Amino acid sequence: MSDRITIFDTTLRDGEQAPGFSMTFDQKIQMAKQLERLGVDVIEAGFPIASEGDFESVKQISKELKKTTIAGLARTTQKDIDRAWDALKYAKHPRIHTFVATSDIHLEHKLKKSRDEVLAMAVEAVKYAKNLCDEVEFSAEDAVRSDIQFLCQVIEAVIDAGAKVVNIPDTVGYSIPVEFGEIIRTITEKVPNIHKAVISVHCHNDLGLGVANSLAAIQNGARQVECTINGIGERAGNASLEEFVMVLRTRKSLLDLDCNINTREIYRSSQLLSNLTGIKVQRNKAIVGENAFAHEAGIHQDGMLKNPQTYEIMTPESVGISESSLVLGKHSGRHALTKRYKELGYELSKSELDKAYQTFTHLADKKKLVYDADLIAIVRDEISKIPEAYLMESVQVLSGSHLTPTATVRLKINDEVYEDSAIGDGPVDAACKAIDRITNISGKLVHYSIQAVTIGKDAMGEVLIKLEHENRQYNGQAASTDVIEASAKAYLSAVNRIIYTKGLVPTQEENIEQP
Repeated sequence: MSDRITIFDTTLRDGEQAPGFSMTFDQKIQMAKQLERLGVDVIEAGFPIASEGDFESVKQISKELKKTTIAGLARTTQKDIDRAWDALKYAKHPRIHTFVATSDIHLEHKLKKSRDEVLAMAVEAVKYAKNLCDEVEFSAEDAVRSDIQFLCQVIEAVIDAGAKVVNIPDTVGYSIPVEFGEIIRTITEKVPNIHKAVISVHCHNDLGLGVANSLAAIQNGARQVECTINGIGERAGNASLEEFVMVLRTRKSLLDLDCNINTREIYRSSQLLSNLTGIKVQRNKAIVGENAFAHEAGIHQDGMLKNPQTYEIMTPESVGISESSLVLGKHSGRHALTKRYKELGYELSKSELDKAYQTFTHLADKKKLVYDADLIAIVRDEISKIPEAYLMESVQVLSGSHLTPTATVRLKINDEVYEDSAIGDGPVDAACKAIDRITNISGKLVHYSIQAVTIGKDAMGEVLIKLEHENRQYNGQAASTDVIEASAKAYLSAVNRIIYTKGLVPTQEENIEQP
């Protein structure tokens, strides 16, 4: 038996037909191309008979994708199968996927047919599809609630009719792993020609067991798993592709099974689907959720800083996420706070850190999360109250679409006031150059950001900068309703920090006139 699991992705069929997850024609093409980059073996591109849009998207995906098998769903009628083939015939690797229910509850209430009638429908459909397409998959809808002897009888018959893949769906997510594993094992033991086909499973997540049941199935002989990105699909969704694949990878020593998925494309695939549908995954979603590689508890953060394996069983990079994050909140410890301050460019002494940590814990009790701006404010307001060599008196700028940006700055030092002007690429650049001329200190602006700290048209704009001077970076911050003024004050704040840190005595050029 093969040790490789075929990944059959039905995001564009079962996933897309769930309420809220509909995609346009162009969006389906875009998602299909990403699924091919992800490395899925089979893409179920749609249900061609369902609508003209579904037909056209399956047809276009069949034309554009070259490596992946493209499947189209069809009921056990010639009309459905013909429609599916009309869309799939352009694919380099086409597959017709036909299905009919086999449980007594479906036969009685939905199909209103006998077992013999359903058996004949299944065989006839597979034979007809086989005449059109070499690769045919048959699904026994609601297999889990079917009589096991009848289910085995149907499977044997469709394999004789030409089916290369037989799918055992848990259509309503009713089964539990021990039971589902037993169903798959019974099929491998009772169906005499099962070696001629691949056993597939399609597990829904109504009881939250879609992935668990899929794992039980492959441990008992299934070699294809049908799943979706982010676990989307009818009702509670399907087995999640990213969860199933990362179980294979993370527990390979136990399962000894593999697949063709490029796991570094998992997060990108998840994000693309969320962006296309407008529905994001919950924060605590395994593998791709916002909290999947985030740590707030102090004990966890301490362990992560010492060795990530203490609290992470896989690396974020392995699924395409750049790095783990240490979230600062009321459960965080000193190690995480120290690390974040270093990342922000602050080297705090023990006494400074003690003071910062005390202020941080008080703030964290009031807020759910503490952001970088809060940490910078703690340092600025509680720790690093440095003497300001220069005070901003005024800044005036002249700028326009046909004017060279010019700034005039007035700074005060002790009781002396100095003024100078400069031109620049923009009003902020001009103001910074004017400050350089007055202070005789210049640096390279390596970071500049501005964000609103309140709401409305009169919002305060907070400017954060990093200024590099003689191979060291200095932070500057200021806020104002005038973003040019805030930018100039933030730049001056960094210059004052340079003067204080280096113990410089401010001097002015001789050509600067005192007003």
